[in-house]
Amino acid sequence: MEKKKVNDNLGKLISMGMLAALAVAADIFLRVPGIGGFLTYEPKDVILTIGGFIFGPISGIVMSLVVCVIETVTVSTTGIIGLLMNFLSSSVFVGVSAVIYQRRKTLSRAVIGLIAGAFSMLAIMLLWNYIVTPVFMGVPRAEVLKLFLPLLIPFNLLKAFLNAALTLFLYKGVVTALRKTHLIPERESNDGGNKKNNTILIVAISALVAITLVLVLLIFAGILSF
Repeated sequence: MEKKKVNDNLGKLISMGMLAALAVAADIFLRVPGIGGFLTYEPKDVILTIGGFIFGPISGIVMSLVVCVIETVTVSTTGIIGLLMNFLSSSVFVGVSAVIYQRRKTLSRAVIGLIAGAFSMLAIMLLWNYIVTPVFMGVPRAEVLKLFLPLLIPFNLLKAFLNAALTLFLYKGVVTALRKTHLIPERESNDGGNKKNNTILIVAISALVAITLVLVLLIFAGILSF
């Protein structure tokens, strides 16, 4: 039993490493140049979400952090701000989608999770663009608000739902391939199925949203400025 557990953990680490490497490759070779130098589409979230579906939301978020750090030191030109925004985007999309899917692994739950992940990512990215973009681009916040409807909302929704569709299309094939190579057992690993871990993650994401809203309100009130 102990040997099987070790083998399962080793297979999980190898699989996560492979998925992270694929996400980095997708980020480098399949990225579409963005608008204004800061809106860029890359399909890394597809691979990361598949990892989150297989191994649970915590593992998906860990992979997101690793991939975003590698992106920062390779292809990104936006430095620490870009790292922050990329990690927020990926971790919220992957985390929310995987938490919902892990509670009951059905197609309908996958769809619900991906939709919830898409809108959660949209909300977080709008709020953090409002906080960070004026600092990064050197423009007034009023100008950033003007970009919400014609640019930021459509871009983030298009990105999120394209990644959601690709996740649904590729998920079964990736799982089947990993099972055939015996890197994951016939019944998927389920660290995200642990209710305690899921509760902690939900609290963490809720705290992130609450902190973001507080920062935005303080900026609106003129109490905080950058």
